[in-house]
Amino acid sequence: MPYLSVDNARLYYDEEGTGPPLLFIHGLGSSTRDWFAQVSHFADRYRVIRLDLRGHGRSESTQGPYHMAQFARDVAVTLRTLDATPAHIVGLSMGGMVTLQLGLDAPRLVRRLVVVNSTADARLRTWNDIWFYVSRRTAVQLLGMRRVGKIIAGRLFPKPDQTNLRREFIKRWSQNDRQAYLWSIDAIMGWSVRERLSSLSAPTLLVAAEHDYTPVATKNRIATRIPDARVAVVDDARHALPVEKPEAFNSIVEEFLTSECASSEPE
Repeated sequence: MPYLSVDNARLYYDEEGTGPPLLFIHGLGSSTRDWFAQVSHFADRYRVIRLDLRGHGRSESTQGPYHMAQFARDVAVTLRTLDATPAHIVGLSMGGMVTLQLGLDAPRLVRRLVVVNSTADARLRTWNDIWFYVSRRTAVQLLGMRRVGKIIAGRLFPKPDQTNLRREFIKRWSQNDRQAYLWSIDAIMGWSVRERLSSLSAPTLLVAAEHDYTPVATKNRIATRIPDARVAVVDDARHALPVEKPEAFNSIVEEFLTSECASSEPE
């Protein structure tokens, strides 16, 4: 299995296909495994790269605390090491935050950004914000990863025909390193790039599931702060959109990426 070393962390990655680099960044408590439907769809036209962030999947769980800037640096070093720049970046949830951070910190490394069911400001502003993060952190400490995974799986995949998705989610979630997960939650709390969005130079697509944790209106407000941004909404979908509705998600991403290719072709 391929690994590379970044700031004393051994990080797992894989790649498949040839063409323009297309990097996928998973969400909190997830891993490269969540992008299987995207690999099969895009690898015939893109060099598809997946990375397990530190403390996730098959990457090393280094000593905390973790920070979003460090996650973004891990991605930046990976892209440089693999000679995969500039790259299209797709990030889900916490991975979307890393995507925005990367686009701002290392703009020359990115081509287009796809931010899925994420935000640009995770500061705890309301009691609801505080409850969401504190309750999740406390539940992990008291109940453990598997029991929390069962609760989350029921929320992400509530339909009767999603039994297999729930089962697979619980299996993968249970494999998380609990302390690394808690450090990752702490990396989210208090993070924000809201005031920097106007300097984001890469074209950006914000993908929003209708029933995501944060409303579509939040994504629309983020888009107004980015010079070149648009929002796409997937109806009757939830937070784990790329897994729940891969065909709809892949189609939206593909249209966004190929529209650039068409506009950049010589006349």
